[in-house]
Amino acid sequence: MIRRDLLKSVAAFALCPAFARADEAAPTPFSKQGLVDLARDVARKPYAKRATVPQAWQDMSYDEYRSIWFRSSDAIWSDTDYPLRLDLFHPGLYFPNTVEVNLVEDGQSRVLPFDFSLFDKTDMAPDLPLDGHLGYSGVRLRAELEKPGIFQEYAVFQGASYFRVIARDLVYGLSARGLAVNTAAPEGEEFPDFTRFWIERPAMGATTHKIHALMESPSVTGIYHFALRPNGKATDVDVSCTLFPRVELGNIGIAPLTSMFFFDETNRNRFDDFRPAVHDSDGLSVLNGRGEMIWRPLANPRDVQVSSFVDENPQGFGLAQRERRFSDFADLEALYHKRPSVWITPGEDWGRGAVTLVEIPTDKEIYDNIVAYWRPRDPLAAGSEHSFSYHMTWVDQIETKKPVSQVLNTRIGRGFTHGEKKVVAIDFAPHEALPDDLENLVIHVSSNRLEVSEGLVQRNPDTGGPRLAFSFQPGDVTAAELRAQLFYQGRSVTEVWLYRWTA
Repeated sequence: MIRRDLLKSVAAFALCPAFARADEAAPTPFSKQGLVDLARDVARKPYAKRATVPQAWQDMSYDEYRSIWFRSSDAIWSDTDYPLRLDLFHPGLYFPNTVEVNLVEDGQSRVLPFDFSLFDKTDMAPDLPLDGHLGYSGVRLRAELEKPGIFQEYAVFQGASYFRVIARDLVYGLSARGLAVNTAAPEGEEFPDFTRFWIERPAMGATTHKIHALMESPSVTGIYHFALRPNGKATDVDVSCTLFPRVELGNIGIAPLTSMFFFDETNRNRFDDFRPAVHDSDGLSVLNGRGEMIWRPLANPRDVQVSSFVDENPQGFGLAQRERRFSDFADLEALYHKRPSVWITPGEDWGRGAVTLVEIPTDKEIYDNIVAYWRPRDPLAAGSEHSFSYHMTWVDQIETKKPVSQVLNTRIGRGFTHGEKKVVAIDFAPHEALPDDLENLVIHVSSNRLEVSEGLVQRNPDTGGPRLAFSFQPGDVTAAELRAQLFYQGRSVTEVWLYRWTA
């Protein structure tokens, strides 16, 4: 699990002194093909462990790390009319390794050297050595999201191969990664690092910002290309990558998303908390290759659980935050109702594999415990070369991908009668595909191990849509899959609701 609070903290970087010092390094020609060739060459060599910053930087406390920040008024391109401001983060604490940052202008790439004088600090900041392997730990992008001349942050690349993106009126929540390797594997997960960045200076009036990253780990090398378009209510990101496995990769995740789910109405009884729910995302949404729209509510299980939605050429998937009212969370600081949702659309046929969901137990909301990604069925052979592309939409609510009623909420708990009977209540949104008379709906409820009731549909007076309720008796069953959906005139008019119940 990944510590989340520091990844959300922000710092900044300046242009003028650092860019002047960058003249010490000779510029080199830049091209996307040149980056692919670089990654291929790096993959052919033995993996080199990265140097770390001096120990005093690593020993900083969380508060000490936050006591140092960059003067964002001096950001790269701050005194120009270019439509992008670039800030950088200092290293230390959870970020013991540095990254190489390159600016690309007029077809030439130039390294930015580290300049600690560009950062401000409070009296709490410790005295830190300025010799040794120092550098930046990540980058932040800012653009004019609401008003001309006002540059607001919308993307951060920091830590391993993690990056976070938001749109207007949202706050940071779930994050993405370049690649997942051996997630939930007994031998332990490997976290590849973005070790070098190339940020292109955008043309005047451009609405797309381009950043490139070299990814390295003992198992794989890759080159990633990002084209980011902050469009106000949504931020679109096109991602393409070329991977060069050093070893056979049998357990990898393409387009991995990482989030946090602590509790909601499905497991509220386990937590003594004043808030009704705490999570960055409440469900996994999948549009599979057969055209089924699937909704899988997230869980905070007692043991690690992995769910594989086997498919061929998925049309898309994502992690969503569907609860959007302040009263859903009642948290004035975390603002969980403003966390983004992300939808992934493959750029080409991905073949056979599985949309994979990993849920990890957590007793604190500061840890990410949810991972979702596409896992190819066939391993990637050592020494081979593989390219993938996909489109990401970071938004508050994911647009409906199919004309069916979406799941609004899931509630699970003990029924009115004595005993161990459990009741499941699924609220669906109003939709034109639904009949006016809900009695005309055909209910489908099933389970692989449990005996479930036939189910009952009633209109929810608060949402205006149907509520499907059914029950089951757990008995000695400790884990089971549940499936539910509503049909009208022979076709499904709701998402397919899937859930893994555990005792």
